[in-house]
Amino acid sequence: MNLILMGAPGAGKGTQSEKISEKWGIPAIATGDILRAAIKAETELGKTAKSYIEAGKLVPDEVVIGLIKEKLASDSCKNGFILDGFPRSIPQAEALDAMGIQMDVVLSLEVADEKIVERMSGRRVCHCGASYHVAYLPPKTEGICDKCGAELYIRDDDAEATVRKRLDTFHAQTEPLKDYYGAKGILVTVQGREEVEDTSAAVLEALAAVKPFVAEKL
Repeated sequence: MNLILMGAPGAGKGTQSEKISEKWGIPAIATGDILRAAIKAETELGKTAKSYIEAGKLVPDEVVIGLIKEKLASDSCKNGFILDGFPRSIPQAEALDAMGIQMDVVLSLEVADEKIVERMSGRRVCHCGASYHVAYLPPKTEGICDKCGAELYIRDDDAEATVRKRLDTFHAQTEPLKDYYGAKGILVTVQGREEVEDTSAAVLEALAAVKPFVAEKL
């Protein structure tokens, strides 16, 4: 099965891609992971990507697409794969089509913006590595780490203003992909649930309904 998993930042794509990967034994591919792997392996594309990152610039589409193409051509993907968060735009989707790779399903994980803001802006972390959430996993003493007693802090990426900006970018650049893949007849939408396991059950059920052969693997 060749699957694209899309959704807003904080929707839980990474968690669900891991669940699907474990269930079916196909790799979950995230652009950040393959970028880091290519840089570590010092491949030509990895060196190019590193030069942009070190210059504080975004890695251009052609480099990201080249890395995706290399990964999808590897033996690990011969029985299928999960693309986690790629493509992020119509041009990236068109580049993926140009590779001649047939996608079976595009699953859109739907979570309301305000719920995502609550999830992400409520995170608190400690330099010792411990993590908390003000609503779902609060420390015993507000603002203080249970493990080491240090003051907790909010990562820059979890600041509410940053989260809302990322959501705006998603709606402008990535959400149009729902129409793009909907027109191809391969789009499936799943509403995210409060509990991870409930979302996982809904995801697997939705995929099984679209692709009968998937049901045999459940």
